[in-house]
Amino acid sequence: MKVLTSLYQTLITRFPRWVLLALLALTVLAAFGLPNFKLDASADSLTLESDTSLDYFRQINKRYQSGDFLVVTYTPHAPMLSEQSLQTLQELQNELAEVQGVKSINSILTVPLLYSPIRTLAEQQESTRTLLTPGVDKQMAKQEFLQSPIYRDTLLSPDEKTTALQLNLEVNNRYIEMVRERDALRAKRNSEGLSDEEAQKLEQISADFLAYRTELMAKDHQRVETIREILSRYDDNAEVFLGGVSMITADMIEFIRSDLVVFGSAIIVFIILMLAFIFRQWRFVILPLTVCVMAVVSVLGLLSWIDWRLTVISSNFVALLLIMTLAITIHLVVRYRELHARHPQWSQRELVLATAGQMAKPCLYTALTTIVAFVSLVVSDIRPVIDFGWMMTIGLSYALVLAFLILPAALMLLPKGEPKDKGDQSAATTLRFSRVAERHGNLVVGFAAVIALVAVYGMSQLKVENKFIDYFHKDTEIYQGMSVIDQQLGGTISLDIVLDAPTQTPAQTEEPVNTEAAPVEDDEFGFDEPFASTPASDSGDEFDDPFGGDPFSDSESSAAATESAWFNPVGLQTVCELHQYLESLPEVGKVQSLCTMYQVAEDINGGKLNNFELGVMRNMLSDDIRGFLLNPYLDDANSQTRITLRVIETSPNLKRAELVEQIRAYAQEEVDLAPEQVNFTGMLVLYNNMLQSLFKSQIVTLGAVFLGIMLMFLILFRSLTIAIISLLPNLLAAGVVLGGMGLAGIPLDMMTITIAAITVGVGVDHAIHYLYRFRDEFSRCGNYVEAMHSSHASIGRAMYYTAVIIIVGFLILTLSQFIPSIYFGALTALAMFAAILGSLTLLPKLVLISKPFGKEGS
Repeated sequence: MKVLTSLYQTLITRFPRWVLLALLALTVLAAFGLPNFKLDASADSLTLESDTSLDYFRQINKRYQSGDFLVVTYTPHAPMLSEQSLQTLQELQNELAEVQGVKSINSILTVPLLYSPIRTLAEQQESTRTLLTPGVDKQMAKQEFLQSPIYRDTLLSPDEKTTALQLNLEVNNRYIEMVRERDALRAKRNSEGLSDEEAQKLEQISADFLAYRTELMAKDHQRVETIREILSRYDDNAEVFLGGVSMITADMIEFIRSDLVVFGSAIIVFIILMLAFIFRQWRFVILPLTVCVMAVVSVLGLLSWIDWRLTVISSNFVALLLIMTLAITIHLVVRYRELHARHPQWSQRELVLATAGQMAKPCLYTALTTIVAFVSLVVSDIRPVIDFGWMMTIGLSYALVLAFLILPAALMLLPKGEPKDKGDQSAATTLRFSRVAERHGNLVVGFAAVIALVAVYGMSQLKVENKFIDYFHKDTEIYQGMSVIDQQLGGTISLDIVLDAPTQTPAQTEEPVNTEAAPVEDDEFGFDEPFASTPASDSGDEFDDPFGGDPFSDSESSAAATESAWFNPVGLQTVCELHQYLESLPEVGKVQSLCTMYQVAEDINGGKLNNFELGVMRNMLSDDIRGFLLNPYLDDANSQTRITLRVIETSPNLKRAELVEQIRAYAQEEVDLAPEQVNFTGMLVLYNNMLQSLFKSQIVTLGAVFLGIMLMFLILFRSLTIAIISLLPNLLAAGVVLGGMGLAGIPLDMMTITIAAITVGVGVDHAIHYLYRFRDEFSRCGNYVEAMHSSHASIGRAMYYTAVIIIVGFLILTLSQFIPSIYFGALTALAMFAAILGSLTLLPKLVLISKPFGKEGS
């Protein structure tokens, strides 16, 4: 240790220029990586990293294939079926069809009319009728769109004012193969391990896939921009919104980019103004700012070099690193100015070495406690939260090193000048708190106890149920588009109910239902839009000849119905019973299953069908009709059927976990299905699993923080009493914010679960600095009250400055376009305010009561 101390002192006092040049060179080298800086808005942010349901989700998605698409909602100013509206819709559809990557479009203009009027199978085979077919009764067509089991809640809103166009995107076979190969190796790694060759192959495939996905995301972004440009030309005739996976991805990346610019710029301006106001010396504006900027540039450069991407969650990393780095430099500058004012005769070398020597241990421990807080986030099992924790850990470690190198080295190159610490009124402010602790300490303790009780009650009211749509401002296209689809077109978030035959367990085969169908691109987000269960076919006309073909052809025996576990009268009755129950639930929007096709078949046939008639009907289905009415819901090879539904995200009574259990109970008790027959998957299940894990993550992260910090206090002060009393004010601060969230009805989400851990980790910094200084002051004077006032007048000022900076810094996060970031900023600022208040009032009173530094006068 002495060797390192000697080396450090030699470097900053004898070679300060070389130290600064070396750090500048490292920063420039890191900055060369910034052009490679990338952002990511993948669906990993909505699911648990090790969720076993994710494997089942991917298996079912692969078995019942579905493609990627965009949805345009169209609300004309004129009546929907007027010539003007239909002509405008036709023009819009023609323009959208020319966009690169759009394969086909489904709309009220293109889908086959099966009920306008109902025709025999022979007539259906003869020709397909659409809304544009001459002589079609538009009123009958409108009723079909509103009431038919296929199109109801999908193409036309109940108020007849809004319709939707589904833009089916081209299939990317290379993407699919890369995903499947990577996932197969990952699954093998998790189950049985990989050989060295396989591990190397997985690493290469993962890197190739990441690069290729980046290329596709750029194309998706360009496609979204092109479509938006087209839609903007129709604003005079209609209200149009764009929805879909690639649109959400593109917009979330823009949110991240905007937040980085806004947060970074606002905090840098704030840093300049705050430093100028506090210190009134340009050197103490420029030097801390230099440390902050170099820390951020260096770490961002490192992340860029290794292609570690920021997400919506970790986009706060830049703002937080600036704030935390500034807090470290503030403590150093305040101590330097105190020593300069107290010992004006000291040389610059003596001042610099004394500042670094006296602040090394408290700054090291405060940095470590903050790092412990962020490291605790890696147990959350949510990838963006884990990345956020590691990024902040790396950033804070480097920032601490920079602060203790740049500030001392730069000061060695500058004249010390005259002391400028005189006339600072901040000591008078902090002394007010010490007088409160001295004169009204019992009242402070009593008030804290009441707050603790209220906080405990508030925490008992905490919930995790929140809605993805509420993550965005109401004026964003994501919100508006999802709102229209959710409320007018059958819901947004998918839930699949997979039913297995009574004698079988859920099959594990990876083969898709229709092996001859072209593979479709894996949905990166996993959301279902209104037409998710209607994959595009490869034919020129999506719905060409819906009941074509010879019913007794060789393609499939009419006995198929009797051989199927579900495609028979008994199986269909079971499916329809559950299907009809789902439609009765207020939280459920569009429901699709084998029952949908069965209802259509009964309507066309004019009554119920027996086994033989079902077999004949099944054989008469064309590939197109089979592709959107049968294959998405039936897998005879695995004796399995699927019911897909979309949940109304804006439903005020939506509780995901309760909804799933309610459906499960009905399926088992009323439909008489065995527990092992009923399985749930879909984005709702994965998202709900992530939400339900938040309570556990909150407990685990807080527990990890308290354990780590407790150990550090025991090492630093060698006193269990000091360790306990130092944590109490910060525990209370965490309780204030969590209890306040519970009382205000603010749910835990991916970002707010980090607040408590960060509050304790950052808030305890105040306690470390205060108790470290209190011990020094007490050893000097031997009187607890005098030591308290002296500590408030000295280190209390640095605590005051850093608290203001941290609070305002977190409030800057409320400028975000992402609602969880706004909550995170505002609530953490509240917690930081409670933490500094506790450290300046409750903590000194607890010290006066417990007297942990020995008897007075000793």
